[in-house]
Amino acid sequence: MKKKVISILSFALPFFAMSQTAMDAFQIAQPGFKGTARFMSMGGAFTALGGDISTLTQNPAGIGVYRSNDVSVTLDLNFQSNKSTVQGLSMSRNSTQFNCNNFGYVGAVYTGSDVMPYFNWGASYSRNASFNRKYKGTINNLSGSLSNLIAGYTMADGWSSGDLSSYYDNYNPYQESFAPWLSILGYNSYIINPIGTTTQYNGLWQDGTYGSGAFDIVENGYNDEYSINFGGNFKNSVMWGIGFGITDIDYTSSVYYEEDFENARIPDSDGNSTITGAGGFGLDSWKHINGTGFNVKLGLILRPVNELRIGLAVHTPTWYSLKQEGWGAIDYGFSSNISGYTEANNGYTDYFEWKLRTPWRFMAGIAGVIGSKGIISLDYEYRPMNKMSVQDRDGNEYTTITGDVETYYKGVNIVRVGAEYRIDRNWSLRAGASLQSSPVSSSITDGNEYVYTSGPDDTEMTPSYTTDNTTVNAALGFGYRYNNFYIDAAYVYETRKSTFHPYTPSNYYGASPTLADLKTNNNQAVVTIGFKF
Repeated sequence: MKKKVISILSFALPFFAMSQTAMDAFQIAQPGFKGTARFMSMGGAFTALGGDISTLTQNPAGIGVYRSNDVSVTLDLNFQSNKSTVQGLSMSRNSTQFNCNNFGYVGAVYTGSDVMPYFNWGASYSRNASFNRKYKGTINNLSGSLSNLIAGYTMADGWSSGDLSSYYDNYNPYQESFAPWLSILGYNSYIINPIGTTTQYNGLWQDGTYGSGAFDIVENGYNDEYSINFGGNFKNSVMWGIGFGITDIDYTSSVYYEEDFENARIPDSDGNSTITGAGGFGLDSWKHINGTGFNVKLGLILRPVNELRIGLAVHTPTWYSLKQEGWGAIDYGFSSNISGYTEANNGYTDYFEWKLRTPWRFMAGIAGVIGSKGIISLDYEYRPMNKMSVQDRDGNEYTTITGDVETYYKGVNIVRVGAEYRIDRNWSLRAGASLQSSPVSSSITDGNEYVYTSGPDDTEMTPSYTTDNTTVNAALGFGYRYNNFYIDAAYVYETRKSTFHPYTPSNYYGASPTLADLKTNNNQAVVTIGFKF
């Protein structure tokens, strides 16, 4: 059967699908480590402390510690390094980012009451997480081909050549059939080819095939939160707070993945049969997710004696309303003189809307105050990342995707520790660290789980994904106070190990992905300037 790309439509066909995946849900819900310089230099262990603008997004009871007004702004210069290692070959990409991490205001109102002497309020902006990351790598010896995976599930679903073909005028298989978009794109790019019948397909990999590959990934985006908090204290022994957060999400990924082969099963020049020869392809995919959400935070800080603080906080899920669009294309070339470039959906993006409910967050902390000289603080946080819920645009739960979330992810444990020592009335030294466990279930890390990346309507065209291991932060800092003015500075080192999967493991013959180890290091210089009055 002859295959070609139909002419571009004179108008964009509307397409409202629910194509989000469990990987998309986690990507925008994953935790980050940002805040003021004092907060970060003490490892974020402020659940039992308060008295810092960052506590408005952590434990809102921290606002009850204030006895005066406070205004501050925080700037962050981040030097990021990403190193990928495949079969012993490493490649690195470096980038520098400058951000305003945090700014806010706290107003302290003296009530004159012995029961609740202060009622406080505050508002802040915080960058909760940065999604920026760039990495690339080369695979010298492929162990299989993405094309075989696409051929495998195209056959399993029984899609015919007529369903996939872009040959007929006025027929757009992306909109008029229910076939996976990667199946359609792969068929019209000759990386899957019919086997004698209209529902059987071959990928490029066969016995004796060998080749190389490469990947190049760019991720950008942020999770920002705007908070309004209210709080106070009872008899200077119980601090309380409630916070309302409005979040702003923006995430973009651009992924290029290529494979080049010798002794592969390639299309013959007639386009109707296959021969053994050389060739390859490159899949270029892009997605953009943006939207807003809201949450509520409740907290308490208990001070049974002056030397001891106990903090408790709970965050409701964040309820997001999101918009997503995606695009994909394949460039291909074979020794049989077949070559070209094909865009999915005639170049129009896939657009849809969906909703996400992130997990609850639970925090507990304890801090000791050593006279007027020192503070030692310890925090624990639990985030059940496997309890996220995904809904369609009307709020109906997508049970398949929510089930994938529960299978792929698990609860995250975060431990934070921090210390501060006051040298004199002006200068303080600080140190801290945090450890976050892997959010990925063992079935994924062991490579035994089939990971669905195309969404329930099979329109997403980014088959790759990353799985994270533990994340470690270590920090040092200092603070300077002069009358009402203060400046804090911190150096924060963060390291995270991940695994890049170009596509999911599959039992289909010839569809074994070659994985890459990924290490991300962030070196951050953070400065906060503030004024209390």
